Amino acid sequence: MTGLPKIITPTQEVEFKYLPQHIGLMMDGNGRWAQQRGLSRLEGHRHGTQNVRRALDACAKHGIRTVTLYVFSTENWGRPKEEIDGFFELLGQVIDYETENFRKQGVRLIHSGSLEGVPSSLAKKVERAVQATCSNHDYFLNVAFNYGGRMEILRAVRTILEQGISAEALSEELFDRYLYTAGLGDMDLVIRTGGDQRLSNFFPWQAARGFFYSTHLFWPDFDESVLVSALIAYNRFFESHES
Repeated sequence: MTGLPKIITPTQEVEFKYLPQHIGLMMDGNGRWAQQRGLSRLEGHRHGTQNVRRALDACAKHGIRTVTLYVFSTENWGRPKEEIDGFFELLGQVIDYETENFRKQGVRLIHSGSLEGVPSSLAKKVERAVQATCSNHDYFLNVAFNYGGRMEILRAVRTILEQGISAEALSEELFDRYLYTAGLGDMDLVIRTGGDQRLSNFFPWQAARGFFYSTHLFWPDFDESVLVSALIAYNRFFESHES
């Protein structure tokens, strides 16, 4: 963690002593946001995907260079097929629109999760976007798509066993190399919108030591002010635990 000189909000000037290097964003509440406004759940997802750029810009503005987005979990397959198909179409549109922007802006796109069961056209778009940005190192965007934390750990264990690595050789550092997020580091801060107070299978290994912040606001309403509030809570926590 490094110091951030100053952050100016519309109402106050804040100095942060601690700055998270890697944050996770659990983008929850698109459907509920839409229902409150008499809109379809798919329309909520549309507004949610449109808000991703605003969130990433806020993170970049405040010096956060590694962000993980919880886009679609393995549990989400239980939703209505019409909703899933519509969301996949929206995701494909975002990838088409943003990939070249990411490439030019130095953003490296990383995919955490499996492409098994994903429509082939969307899977190819994900693979192309990852490949197109693989040489970038200014900013890291890890997209958890068709991701489950337990699934990831089991995948890592199976690979380790297949490679014949002995129990004596296994360590936390070695195990980390077999995760989707190898090289990204642990998550210092996890922000969940929508009010829930649980991780919901979101990177249990990487977020094990992270600070968890929940806001009642739904994802389409997430903006820089919410990020700043989370950073304030993050700093208060670590300042209270200083020796």
